[in-house]
Amino acid sequence: MKHNLSFLIKVLALQCLAVLCASQGFDFFYFVQQWPGSYCDSKQGCCYPRTGKPASDFSIHGLWPNYNDGSYPSNCDPEAQFNPSQISDLTSRMQKDWPSLSCPSSDGLSFWSHEWEKHGTCSESILDQHDYFASALLLKRQSNLLQILKNAGIQPNGQYYSLDGIKAAIRGGIGYTPYIECNVDPSGNSQLYQIYVCVDTSGSNLIECPVLPRGKCGSRIEFPSF
Repeated sequence: MKHNLSFLIKVLALQCLAVLCASQGFDFFYFVQQWPGSYCDSKQGCCYPRTGKPASDFSIHGLWPNYNDGSYPSNCDPEAQFNPSQISDLTSRMQKDWPSLSCPSSDGLSFWSHEWEKHGTCSESILDQHDYFASALLLKRQSNLLQILKNAGIQPNGQYYSLDGIKAAIRGGIGYTPYIECNVDPSGNSQLYQIYVCVDTSGSNLIECPVLPRGKCGSRIEFPSF
């Protein structure tokens, strides 16, 4: 009996260690916000959430653990399923700041579940499910990207703006250089799609990005209305 108990304790300890190692094994987060106008102005189109058309503002895509070499961990703990009851106090804010625009129209739960299970589980030794989502919401409040761009005369009005000007405006507003991801509209025009900033492993503090994703934008990109 004692032998069986000892064996069970060792197995449980190894399982816990595996989860701990997996969820601690990253160097920083990408905090990614997307412009809904660019998401929708594409060949795939979009569907508004069941709560209606989101605000004309950047919305959260995700908070993604990453390695300094540019790779990233994913799906680190299959046992840690998304549980909506753990974020019930955040739901109204998430519907506003982290809406799903994919089709068909939804309440966002499948989107949030995907983000937690693919990315959030890889930081769960530092941020439990509630803290993971709460941290992303707080980061959004700390960096009002739309207001920063407006202050620099960069408006979501369908006009074209300098990519360098967009980066400079954001750096001036938050103190760190962002990565800009573009997509294309149905006519093939390059447009401002997502903005990446980097965050330390606590999920609280912006940092200079150790590495940036690979991608290509034009020197001047469209900032579509929404």
